[in-house]
Amino acid sequence: MDCQPTLKTKRLNLRPFRPDDAGALYALVSAPEIAATTLRIPHPYPRELAGPWIAGHADLFESGDGVIFAIVQRRDAELVGCVGLECDGCNRSAELGYWIGLPYWNRGYATEAARMVLAFGFAYFGLHAVKSSHFASNPASGRVMEKIGMRYEGRRREHVFKEGRGFEDLVDYGILNGDFNAQVLNSGETARG
Repeated sequence: MDCQPTLKTKRLNLRPFRPDDAGALYALVSAPEIAATTLRIPHPYPRELAGPWIAGHADLFESGDGVIFAIVQRRDAELVGCVGLECDGCNRSAELGYWIGLPYWNRGYATEAARMVLAFGFAYFGLHAVKSSHFASNPASGRVMEKIGMRYEGRRREHVFKEGRGFEDLVDYGILNGDFNAQVLNSGETARG
């Protein structure tokens, strides 16, 4: 596999995380609102998890099992969040995940980053389908999925136990490569790497 590239959107660079991102990562991800809206991020987030988590990204990409990008603002290189794909090579599919730090919510960054990562995933990994899920209590994430062309595929009732809140419904979305490419052709957009 190649080295993980940096992808560029109008306002963002999606680049590999670096060891020196650990402090900024911890500052953003330790907010309770991030853990409340994500499946795998604990609260409190232990500071010592950031470095090893970042260190594992290169192997993930090199093995073809996925990719994780730091989302940074182009104008000042400030870290604002994370977006990635976890691949299932046997089925040529992947799961899309993302989070945006609380100070950067409601700016369209998740939509901008997720759309670019979809394009990258379909082109680079040769994916056939990408899925994603959100807690029913977090409809804003569902709006991101809809904006990038994903379709509602169902709701898994009380599928996840979330500490402090009990069981949560997961709402599932998905998109096929052909549907994504048709959207890109109709919009005139191109992926930039």
